[in-house]
This record gives sequence, C-alpha cells and structure tokens, in this order.
Amino acid sequence: MENLKNDPSRFVRLSVANNLNDISKDNPQIVIALAKKWKGQSENIDWVIKHGCRTLLKQGNHEILNLFGLSLNDNISIGDFKILTKRIKMGDSVEFCFNLNNYNTEKRTIRLEYGIYYRKMNGEMTRKVYKISEKEYKGNSITEVNRKHSFRPITTRTFYPGIHQIAVIFNGCESGKCEFELVE
Repeated sequence: MENLKNDPSRFVRLSVANNLNDISKDNPQIVIALAKKWKGQSENIDWVIKHGCRTLLKQGNHEILNLFGLSLNDNISIGDFKILTKRIKMGDSVEFCFNLNNYNTEKRTIRLEYGIYYRKMNGEMTRKVYKISEKEYKGNSITEVNRKHSFRPITTRTFYPGIHQIAVIFNGCESGKCEFELVE
C-alpha cells in the first residue's frame, strides 16, 4: 500500500483505501498510525486516508476525528430533535428533523450523521450509521435539518416490525434517541 497510495490511477487509490478500511475493522491502531504518517503528503493521499478511515469515522474514533479536524466541542448541540412519523409501514419512510446549534463564535467543521437502531429478529437492537454531511457551519448559527429514511425492502437487510430508534451524531458524539414503530 505504501507504494500505491499516490498512484496516478483513481481505481488503484480506491483499492488502497478499501484495503485500509478492511484492516481498520480488525486492527484499527495500524490504520491510525498509517493515517498519521501519511496525512498531508498530498491531496490524493489525504483522500485515500479519509476514505480508508470511513469505518473509524462512523465509529466515532477520537484519534481519527481529531486528525481530520473534527474534535468534540462543548459549544455544539442538537436541539428540537423529533420524529415526524412515529408509526410507519414497511416500504414507507421515517421522517425526522432537528436543529444543529453551533454556539462557537467562529465557524466549525462538523461531521453530521444519524444512527438507526434496527430491531433484529431476536429483539435486540443494532446500530447502522448514515452520513448526512461534513462541512463548515457558521459561528453562532442554528441550522435546521430534515431527513427521511426509507424502509422499503432491500436485499442486504431484513426489517422486523416493532420499536426502532434514531439518534443524531455530530463529530462522533451521539445526541439522544427517539423511537418510532415499524408495522407490517
């Protein structure tokens, strides 16, 4: 990977990033060390690192978040989080909204995600994280965010009826959960 990380071919760099991501699932410290070593060498390598660390970013790994300037900040919060469709049928979408409050005087880069806690067949819950955005938000600002998440049948996941949950995540920090019901 060392020899291919800055290859002129985008497909080769994508392969390196995907390999890093796979390694991060079993050996995150190896990927974190490589990311720190490679960061800043070139724009292409920075992209490889970021894409290769996507699982660590979704997991809220603080070392990786800090490496990309996404540190936790006490002056950022989520407000007015609510689910607009508390009961949905299979095939429909759950709708939710919230406010992202940046109380800092200066702009901040914020990675905004949400996690769906899916009900499994045995009744336990498992979280899957979905990215909303990663961008700069103005200082002293409140940004309203509205989203829909579909529960139409897909081949990679089986949906089970019952209570599910949604949580909003900013820079790896989960902020509260709201429940909704999925019915057949």
